[in-house]
Amino acid sequence: MYYLKAHIRVVGALLVREMSTRFGSKPGGYVWAIIDPAGHIAFMSLIFMAITHTPALGKSFPLFFATGYLAFQFYAAMAGFLNGAIKANRTLLSYPNVAPIDTIVARYILQAGTTSVVSFCVLGVILLTMDQPVYLNWPAIIEAAFAATVLGLGIGIFNNVATLRFPLYEQVFNIINRPMFLISGVFFLPDALPVPIRDIVLLNPLVHVVMLFRKGFYPEYRAEMMNMTYLYSFALTILFMGLLLFTRSSSVLRSR
Repeated sequence: MYYLKAHIRVVGALLVREMSTRFGSKPGGYVWAIIDPAGHIAFMSLIFMAITHTPALGKSFPLFFATGYLAFQFYAAMAGFLNGAIKANRTLLSYPNVAPIDTIVARYILQAGTTSVVSFCVLGVILLTMDQPVYLNWPAIIEAAFAATVLGLGIGIFNNVATLRFPLYEQVFNIINRPMFLISGVFFLPDALPVPIRDIVLLNPLVHVVMLFRKGFYPEYRAEMMNMTYLYSFALTILFMGLLLFTRSSSVLRSR
């Protein structure tokens, strides 16, 4: 019990440190966290409104892209923020009370909270500007966000060790991860794709995250191709592999 309380205090201190480092002491840092995704969504909406008159689902371009973009961000922002957890706190790891996993937990809490608040603000504004009311399926929204953060957590934990052990890994991961935004269903509905391409796209677990997140905003969206068993199996396998590699590399994480 004593060790648990000690780790909770360490995580709390790291959380405050990460908040001040990331957002600063002025409100501008928090405001930018909301403006950045809102700008991306507005830009994508304008482009596709010029190409086609109706979105792939519903009648609102901003809502369609926001549900795809923000669902993807629950994973991408989490994995990206966790990637530098060990390097950013390397000096603190010289203290015996600070464990490498504490830095991961602190960043996970901060990023999950940040993305949740940003999503609530951005989607709230979009919903207020719509002519017709939208009936939200909160369990689907929360489950999709949680599954995405778990997947990001597993990838982030694995990457922290892999980048220290293999110098070229970070470049390889960036090359593989870069097109994920384009093939995760942010811009399209996987159900509408032809069979050979659809089957390949559905191998991407993030596609299922986006489909589930959109089900929370579109009651008419059936998402027949969504497979939550596959999503959780993939996410938990990555998380298990990451934790296994992380626990076996404690000396490496502290020494470099």
